[in-house]
Amino acid sequence: MLIAIPDVLTPAQTAEARALLEAADWVDGRVTAGHQGAHVKNNRQLPQNSEAGRIVGEMILRALSNNPLFMSAALPLHVLPPTFNRYEGGEAFGNHVDGAMRFLPNGQRMRTDLSCTLFFSEPDEYEGGELIIDDVFGSKSVKLPAGHMILYPSSSVHQVTPVTKGARVSSFFWLQSMIRDNAQRALLFDMDVAIQRLTGEVGATNPSVVQLTGAYHNLLRMWGEV
Repeated sequence: MLIAIPDVLTPAQTAEARALLEAADWVDGRVTAGHQGAHVKNNRQLPQNSEAGRIVGEMILRALSNNPLFMSAALPLHVLPPTFNRYEGGEAFGNHVDGAMRFLPNGQRMRTDLSCTLFFSEPDEYEGGELIIDDVFGSKSVKLPAGHMILYPSSSVHQVTPVTKGARVSSFFWLQSMIRDNAQRALLFDMDVAIQRLTGEVGATNPSVVQLTGAYHNLLRMWGEV
């Protein structure tokens, strides 16, 4: 399930974040790559102790905590602090799959269920740089406006094509969902969308809405991790 989440950041927030990121010091992105990724990764990243990264990362997490579409699609349990990358001058990241486990700042091990990429460069500011994600329905090319984000399964094979003109700046991070299984998570998301639609049409106290809401929460109890 690939979900595009528009306007995670407002234009003002996006402009503020871009100014901070443009003034930051970037390092070789391969310093954080695993064994597989080091062979195909060619970009730059902000160091983990970057003050600009911390400020913008907190901005992103605050915005997502108030974003109904993100909360419904991801059902987040743990979210890693956002990190940031930059591609230009032919830099790219070849086909790879994200690592299954990461560590939270407190040292707790976290399973990576979903990957997130939030764009800071407008699509017409660079050439190339598409995020190509392979799923059961084929390959999807993603290149979103600044402030928008794509959410996709971390088990997907994906790549960033070479940036041949301009610069592509984005944030990327991972989360562990309360629902491990992608198919179960997709079903719950579809149910939540249906609940919201029905509520708008017939009201929250309508028996059909109450019944569907009850079924949603029963499945969440059955499948969910806390």
